[in-house]
Amino acid sequence: MFDVDAPQEFAFELALCTHLEAATEWVLSRQLGAAVERSGRRIMDVVGVVPGPAFDDRTRITAETIPVRAVESDVGVGEAIARHRAVRESDRLHDAAVDAAVEVGFFETERRKTREYVRQTTRYPDDWFDRLVGVENKPDLGDPGALGRQLRTDVSLGLFDSVILATESHVTRAHLNRIPTEVGVWRFDPETQSRDVIREPTPLPTNAPGVELAEERPLETEIEVVGVDAKARSRRRVAERAYGKGWRTYDAPACAHAEVTDDGRPYCTQFDRVVDPSRACGTDCDAYDPAVAPEIDADALRDARTPWVENPPGVRRRQAGLDRFQ
Repeated sequence: MFDVDAPQEFAFELALCTHLEAATEWVLSRQLGAAVERSGRRIMDVVGVVPGPAFDDRTRITAETIPVRAVESDVGVGEAIARHRAVRESDRLHDAAVDAAVEVGFFETERRKTREYVRQTTRYPDDWFDRLVGVENKPDLGDPGALGRQLRTDVSLGLFDSVILATESHVTRAHLNRIPTEVGVWRFDPETQSRDVIREPTPLPTNAPGVELAEERPLETEIEVVGVDAKARSRRRVAERAYGKGWRTYDAPACAHAEVTDDGRPYCTQFDRVVDPSRACGTDCDAYDPAVAPEIDADALRDARTPWVENPPGVRRRQAGLDRFQ
């Protein structure tokens, strides 16, 4: 049965993404791994990628995520190298990453007799993003859960340039005292999409080693020191994942009461609210009425409302003298 009184964290998160999409030039995504050693250990609710000086160069390559393993491999834009050697001599590159890089147009392949060779189609623009902003959503500060621990880990790790707590609750001094002073605080109303900045975030040292919570047990906490290079790789991974994924990562419910708002959020006319199709809709809902699901054209909305480009020209090229290998 659909619980109409259930916390509306999903609706809050989508409303915030809609607002930030209109108010900033960020590339936005939701629910991304935000740890270094095991990315799934910490999930950031909303990630904002602030475009850098080479952002346009990145948009021309592909609308999809470029595999970070391919970016960091020895495969360059110069002479093509044998695929088997590229994989064998790398401790990070593997066949699946090569296939993914070819599929999105970052690698191109050619065949010489019985061997396959690979090269980059273009140089990767390292400065395509300027900053990463992490937003943790907690609409109700009366039920904080593990909020304090999560935010302390975010600050000590320094994977994001800034971290912000977004809430619908009235923010008291007691609330502010319970979270790290480096964390910014927004009070956000999902109905009016108004955002009040209660506290600005303090920039975090992304170019310095960080400390990541590895395991927490009674009377014992394990931490891992994360080096600068590992953080840089993880920052690139987060940025690439955000660029390829976006935030409209759901389908509308297959129900007669389902509609889609102009900004692409799934809406239930029966309960007059934005709903989470994966948790609030289906046969367990008393109002469920099977029907064809309305379409959400997430890519078209994203292309029209953000700097992300749905259909880039691509960078594949044909070099003189290589036609004989096709």
